[in-house]
Amino acid sequence: MNSGTPGSRSAADVQARLRRALRAALQARDPAAVSALRSAQAAIGNAEAITPPGSAAPGGNQHFAGSVEGLGAAEAPRRVLSEADAEEIIGAEISERHEAADLYERAGHADRAARLRREAEVLRSALAGAG
Repeated sequence: MNSGTPGSRSAADVQARLRRALRAALQARDPAAVSALRSAQAAIGNAEAITPPGSAAPGGNQHFAGSVEGLGAAEAPRRVLSEADAEEIIGAEISERHEAADLYERAGHADRAARLRREAEVLRSALAGAG
């Protein structure tokens, strides 16, 4: 994954598609779709996170170990992902669901496998822009 080169499109378009699909899934009361879409949003958020500088140093707060004192002291800029990076993350989420579904199928849990395949299809649809 690159860290967002000038001129590249950001992941905002992919995130907007996920938000639209999530809104529709919530309105439809589709728990499998809601779960998959929230998981994908979290995966993108995790990829944007960076390790704050000096995070290994112990904090100075007497009540919480490793905490940082002061307004905004723990704030750090987030990594900017390209649209391709976000699509790659969603693709990995889809692949993981298919692999897990195959394992569940082999273990005799067709219901769980079907749910994972449904989640993968929801993500594929959201990635294509059909929310």
